[in-house]
Amino acid sequence: MPHKQINDLQAFGAHAPRGVLAQLISAARRAPEGWAGRRAAYFLRALGVRALRGRPADVEALGARMRLYPADNVSEKRMLFTPQYFDAQELAFLEKRITPDYIFVDVGANVGGYSLFVAARAGAAARILAIEPQPEIHERLVYNVRQNDFATVKTLECAAADCDGEVTMFLDSRNRGDSSIRIVPNHDGGRLTVRARRLADILAGEGLDRIDAMKLDCEGAEDLILEPFLRAAPKRLWPQVMIVEYMPERWSMDISAFIEAQGYRRTLRTRHNLIYEHDGTKR
Repeated sequence: MPHKQINDLQAFGAHAPRGVLAQLISAARRAPEGWAGRRAAYFLRALGVRALRGRPADVEALGARMRLYPADNVSEKRMLFTPQYFDAQELAFLEKRITPDYIFVDVGANVGGYSLFVAARAGAAARILAIEPQPEIHERLVYNVRQNDFATVKTLECAAADCDGEVTMFLDSRNRGDSSIRIVPNHDGGRLTVRARRLADILAGEGLDRIDAMKLDCEGAEDLILEPFLRAAPKRLWPQVMIVEYMPERWSMDISAFIEAQGYRRTLRTRHNLIYEHDGTKR
């Protein structure tokens, strides 16, 4: 039967890892890069998930305090046990560019890994917008934001899409991070109707005058969001850097070619993402 998780909102620290679990987390986090290191870390991670028996854990990861639920979300499992491997190239790329007044938009924010990473390194003048459509996952995101002294992060519970109104989200109960507004083959968690807004409208409503970086992790709906955004949004709102999840098997168009046709240069390709920088001056 698919796992169903109920969020626990009691005070942070109630699920602090102890005993064997704490040792497993510590050992997995110390594992080095390389094939042998990763094999060992993944083995320890599997033992740790089993030891938790569906419970969350309260830890610091990526520079922020978070309550993480590894049983039904692969991203949370990675951040809890192996944060050293969590999109390491992408985060290193971002970290070199973060400034005190950085403006970062996180589309498909999940429980806040990227948003909190940026918030922990930017200054009080930064603005971070974390957009997440799933109510239960958004609840976790809000909880994690509140455990940190970051007044720079704002969350929105809605789906960025190609329309305003409501859309159907197809859920994967074993990995909530793989849920999508695009029909996917493994949506064993049923369907959910969520509020949707065009990305250009969301950003205009926030009064942003520029975007330094944007991350889009929307499980194959990146083309539905980006194509109308780049056609409609004023160029001053085009992100200088875009990190786009690479899922061409789900896209209905070659969004990579479209992005590059708008003057973006592909800077990096990682296992999961494409990173683009804009060559033009938009400021």
